[in-house]
Amino acid sequence: MRSELFAKQHQEQELNQRWTMQSSRMVRGVVTPQEPMIATKGAMVAYQGNVNFKHQGSTSVGQFMKKAATGEGGQLMRVEGHGEIFFARMAANIFMMQLEGPQDALTVNTTSMLAFDASLRWDIQPLRGIGALTSGSGLFNLELSGHGTAAICAQGQPMVLDCSRTPTFVDPQAAVCWSANLAPDIHTDVTLGSFFGRGSGEGIQMRFHGPGFVVVQPAETS
Repeated sequence: MRSELFAKQHQEQELNQRWTMQSSRMVRGVVTPQEPMIATKGAMVAYQGNVNFKHQGSTSVGQFMKKAATGEGGQLMRVEGHGEIFFARMAANIFMMQLEGPQDALTVNTTSMLAFDASLRWDIQPLRGIGALTSGSGLFNLELSGHGTAAICAQGQPMVLDCSRTPTFVDPQAAVCWSANLAPDIHTDVTLGSFFGRGSGEGIQMRFHGPGFVVVQPAETS
């Protein structure tokens, strides 16, 4: 049988690594009994080997209370066993973030998270400000810290903005991830014109300012 699909660029990239990009829109993770993974539900598109998926429970009382109150963190699953898992989401672009120590921390919009090493610590962090106006997008996010790798997706080619020089304002639906130390809050530009149908539609933003970065996608997702 012959097909262009059998060309090398369409085949599994069999590198002996924990994480391997198969393309810009799919990543493969290798799980072993000693090194499980945590993934968001729906991120797995295929797997090979003896792999098990189960609900990822809370790792502390505080985390349990946050999950119960916000509903966030309930979409995580623990991946165990011995095999290879392929992660993707709606053909979105994927990039990897390597955290390299106890002081290394990253906050990720839950809609952009794919999977991460179980060695990373995770927690649910609320966004400061008038969260009721954000329609739930970016109101609660996952903070990762420690030593390990995370696979994150973006709708389109992501862009990194430096927030140390000047305040940076981002649409909550376009914010993918950011330095955990930035602690953004909600900023609003609601004016009288907004109440009469003449608003710009860009009245609510996340405000970042300080040493760090924010990754922005060229799309507004709900």
